[in-house]
Amino acid sequence: MEFTKGHGTGNDFVILPDPDGTLDLTPGLVAALCDRRRGLGGDGVLRVVRAAKHAEGVALAGEAEWFMDYWNSDGSFAEMCGNGARVFVRYLLDRSLAAAPSSSGGTLPIATRAGLVRARVEGADVAVEMRRPRLYDTATATLGGLTLPGAAVDVGNPHLVCALPAALELTALDLTRAPEVDASTFPAGVNVEFTTPGEPVAGTDAHVLMRVYERGSAETLSCGTGACAVGAVALRDAGLDTGTVAVDVPGGRLTVTVTADSCWLSGPAVLVATGTLTPSALGALPG
Repeated sequence: MEFTKGHGTGNDFVILPDPDGTLDLTPGLVAALCDRRRGLGGDGVLRVVRAAKHAEGVALAGEAEWFMDYWNSDGSFAEMCGNGARVFVRYLLDRSLAAAPSSSGGTLPIATRAGLVRARVEGADVAVEMRRPRLYDTATATLGGLTLPGAAVDVGNPHLVCALPAALELTALDLTRAPEVDASTFPAGVNVEFTTPGEPVAGTDAHVLMRVYERGSAETLSCGTGACAVGAVALRDAGLDTGTVAVDVPGGRLTVTVTADSCWLSGPAVLVATGTLTPSALGALPG
């Protein structure tokens, strides 16, 4: 089996080319691939398959050639992954499976479980346009003995954005366990972001520091859709409907630009290794 390893601000993925959708990818195999000691290690798997060859992508085959089949590291599915989409685009361009947009305003469409996503290349960075984050409710997250109020945000997948009290350092949080949330508010689980304000950054309307616990993957160094959710909350708190927010995650900096009808996520997308693996040596669990 061929693979490529890539990351976007430390959010890392195992990329599997499967253009015709013939790979027997199972939750057990995905979990084994993402195991950081016995496998390749990753926050998730990106299967590169033609939209026309995947049951969940075929409806978008007329608009996008490629479908991003994204799996969390525990073998579960996710609707969308912002950093994954950016790395996915970098892979398509690097392998000449797609051409970079010919004009400065041109975009490259890809199909995802959350719908069509458009991408543009900005030098070393890749930006993807996703749906505009929708703030739709309030909820709480409990971490140890600390319960924090937060904003529920839909970015094609669910998020809960919780600002920390001024006296609490972001680095002090113990994210080795999943935060407790209300299952009735988030029946499919939720990604939980914890934030503190950052110093002003030129050319932006706000600057936020963020850590995240992702459903299906535990704490990660970065979460693209989470950054979009955090950016939308920061703009709301600043009394703005649109604008640009610098979001610093443990893996680097992402730039979120919320417009009247969409959200652009920009940052580095890097491919670091390519090779072959032996699935039978991974000890994948059945299923």
